[in-house]
Amino acid sequence: MVSKITKKILPNIEEWQNRPIEKIYPMVFLDAIHYHVRENNIVVKKSVYIALGYNLEGFKEILGLWVGENESSKYWLLVLNGLKERGLEDVLIFSTDNLPGFSEAIEAEYPREEIQKCIIHQIRNSTKYVSYKDIKELMKDLKAVYKAPTEDLALTNLGVFEEKWGEKYPMCVSSWKNNWTELSTYFKYPEGIRKLIYTTNAMENFNRQLRKVTKNKTIFPNDYALQKSLYLAMVDASSKWTYRIRGWDQILSQLSIFFEGRF
Repeated sequence: MVSKITKKILPNIEEWQNRPIEKIYPMVFLDAIHYHVRENNIVVKKSVYIALGYNLEGFKEILGLWVGENESSKYWLLVLNGLKERGLEDVLIFSTDNLPGFSEAIEAEYPREEIQKCIIHQIRNSTKYVSYKDIKELMKDLKAVYKAPTEDLALTNLGVFEEKWGEKYPMCVSSWKNNWTELSTYFKYPEGIRKLIYTTNAMENFNRQLRKVTKNKTIFPNDYALQKSLYLAMVDASSKWTYRIRGWDQILSQLSIFFEGRF
């Protein structure tokens, strides 16, 4: 059953979700968060797919929220196709987690983009099996890799990291080496751009706002109830985004050089 309140707001959600969007967003962040929903008298895990963009004026904007099955690159392809149908022709840099197949899904719709895999996601994923007694020292050595001022120095430090930890934690080391191409994109750019793209902080902050609203609801009765809660939380959160990204004029000028002729 869909409540009267939910029924009343569903047309607003549908209109917002299908609204036209701008032709170009310099940066788009993609992420998914997970909720439990009752479906056919069974509690199932659903993923909420979120796209957040920085527009050419330097403001944050939620491009869409989609409730789907467990996170997959196939569903992300549908999301990206939907963004294109709503008018999004070009994205300069996508910032994502390291879900298998994610990059291929992006490249299928936006082949000229740059992809930056989130460093924070990478750290979490690559160190989850590191023992408690080693984690502090290992994290210090890892920081010398991703906080290096240049990619050359980062690669040198990654080599040192491998020599020290490779035998004990081979999966941690190989995870960084195998994903390096899309983990190291930010080294191409000046500091202002780096800070924006090397983590999905903007998205993580938004996700926290969503969780504040939904924390007391462990199971949603249906997808519509989940959509309603997230939509209202999004409206509240985005109403506070009245400021531009700090230093945006300089960042946009730098982007116009790196991506000449794109906007």
